[in-house]
Amino acid sequence: MKTMNLGSQGLEVSTEGLGAMGMSAFYGQRDDVESSATLNRALDLGVTLIDTAEIYGPFLNEQLIAQAIGHRRDEYSLATKFGSEVSDAGERGPVNGSPAYARRALERSLRNLQTETVDLYYLHRVDPHTPIEETVGAMAEFVKEGKVRYLGLSEAAPETVRRAHAVHPISALQTEYSIFEREPEGNGVLDTVRELGIGFVAYSPLGRGFLTGKISTPDDLPEGDWRRTLPRFTPENLSANLQLVGRIQELARAKGVTAGQLALAWVLAKGVCAIPGTKRRSYLEENVAAADLELSLTELAALDAAAPAGGTAGTRYDEFGLKSVYK
Repeated sequence: MKTMNLGSQGLEVSTEGLGAMGMSAFYGQRDDVESSATLNRALDLGVTLIDTAEIYGPFLNEQLIAQAIGHRRDEYSLATKFGSEVSDAGERGPVNGSPAYARRALERSLRNLQTETVDLYYLHRVDPHTPIEETVGAMAEFVKEGKVRYLGLSEAAPETVRRAHAVHPISALQTEYSIFEREPEGNGVLDTVRELGIGFVAYSPLGRGFLTGKISTPDDLPEGDWRRTLPRFTPENLSANLQLVGRIQELARAKGVTAGQLALAWVLAKGVCAIPGTKRRSYLEENVAAADLELSLTELAALDAAAPAGGTAGTRYDEFGLKSVYK
């Protein structure tokens, strides 16, 4: 597995990490035994960035990681997030980036993760009621205390990133990015992080699984799967998006790889870190193999033509979800 630097402060990770969210939340029933095996297999394959958040469960995902690979803590960089407020009882509240909540959330995550230090601590969503300078100022104190090594933001707008970076160096910005979701190319996010020397971490690089070609109807998603509520998975948008995936599948067949591997290789070719999520070892191994794929300029151009920016039907979140991104 190749490695890369996130930011210029010294954080080095595998170019492909593992998003652990779906192991504990949002994507159907849990399977902690298989998820634990998948986490361990990821480390065996050279994956060194494990991504979670307090809200995944809530807390269940952090606890799962501690139980599954806590004994291998020196083999990976651990990223977690705060900001989507949750009580100790698991009740969700509004976005909260206040220094007081940041402190409370970090201490709780350290307990759930059974670790003394979080390698990469993200603000999960920007709090419109708390100046970013106050939030990052509090996070900077965690670095001074040795409880956090590096700081990150998630779904922040370019100007917010600049203001945050002026308070304390930001090592990573995490945002949804794939050949299915290309807004960071046009809204200044990618340009900003490259200018400032901040690493970019692409979550949902497989379009929440859609780019694998394994989803053709909403019935292919488990009961209770959150994706059933997302605009891109509704029947009225699904047929158009399936045509896009079909074009990617044709290119993948010509290269002798899966559609998912080709889509991942496209993201990695952009020079960013990708964190595809899965709870199954078989999918993990398929994803990791994509890190070795090399795409020619001709192949990249063919993919851009097959799935052009703005060509996806439907927004990535519903109206409520869209209000929380790029703040």
